[in-house]
Amino acid sequence: MRGAKVETQGLFSYVSPEQRVPQDHPLRAIRAIVDRSLAEMDSHFSTMYSTYGRPSIPPEFLLRALLLQVFYSIRSERQLMEQLNYNLLFRWFVGLGMDDDVWVPTVFTKNRDRLLDHGTVREFFRSVLEQARGQNLLSEEHFSVDGTLLEAWASQKSFRPKDPEDREGDGSDFRGQSRSNETHASVTDPDARLYKKAPGEASRLAYLGHVLMDNRHGLIAGEQVTTADGTAEVDAAVQLVDDLGGNQRITLGADKGYDRHGFVQNLRDRNVTPHVARKRKGSAIDARTTRHRGYAMSIHVRRRIESIFGWMKTVGGMRKTRFRGLERVGLHFSLVTVAYNLVRMVRLGVA
Repeated sequence: MRGAKVETQGLFSYVSPEQRVPQDHPLRAIRAIVDRSLAEMDSHFSTMYSTYGRPSIPPEFLLRALLLQVFYSIRSERQLMEQLNYNLLFRWFVGLGMDDDVWVPTVFTKNRDRLLDHGTVREFFRSVLEQARGQNLLSEEHFSVDGTLLEAWASQKSFRPKDPEDREGDGSDFRGQSRSNETHASVTDPDARLYKKAPGEASRLAYLGHVLMDNRHGLIAGEQVTTADGTAEVDAAVQLVDDLGGNQRITLGADKGYDRHGFVQNLRDRNVTPHVARKRKGSAIDARTTRHRGYAMSIHVRRRIESIFGWMKTVGGMRKTRFRGLERVGLHFSLVTVAYNLVRMVRLGVA
């Protein structure tokens, strides 16, 4: 018997978003980890806001919404607000009720910028990482490092002479011209640099994103964004090692691009064993390192870092950043690394 086609709209609903979300949904475990970190950051939030004036969007709601934007590859704040308006799963994760109003995109963006200006994302990254450390998911001894190209939100036409008197036309006719970072800069994003990651590739305006990976479970133990230049990768790697702190001996895996005598010596001076892939000629790595079984293991494990970059670019939207300026790009990169660690921790069984 065919059922009757009745489309009656009820006036009231007695089912909350919490009841709509399946108990085994992955976002439930992520929400539990996020809530613990946000509770620890309560004092940090208190220092950001005045006790007077109009109430802002709760920072806890902001961070959860920004994580959703990364998890589901939502390309803009306007689309995120649209999803929050009708998506019950998103409403539940952020903390909105069925009848709560969704924010205007420009208001959300202004509140987001305030959140980024106070180092909240970096504090969030540290708090989530401490939970992983508390669950014994970090080895504290074996790490890998690598960098990746992050295309800037600026076109080649914006890369014009620094001296305004040398500029001609709209910048679209640049073929055959000699351009370099010393004489030219992007008028759209002055912090971006013309760079190519490998010989034979096309140069593009970009930044460099750097990740320090824990070798035990592939979690991100450190991150940084720098301007793109020839020494940025090795300089950032040394900085990430320094940020780890501690005096215990650790190992650091890296690809052939890090096989430089100065870099290897800097690591050894810091009580770090350089498990760097060797170049065919003039390698700084000798038999005192390669003879150990751990060297081959580090060279094998360090390839996992490429999957991190793959996730960050395809899911996290870091292939071409939506932000301008080194600071803003760096903060968004930090948020994406937090999102990756959360997904990875849930897959490892943390709840």
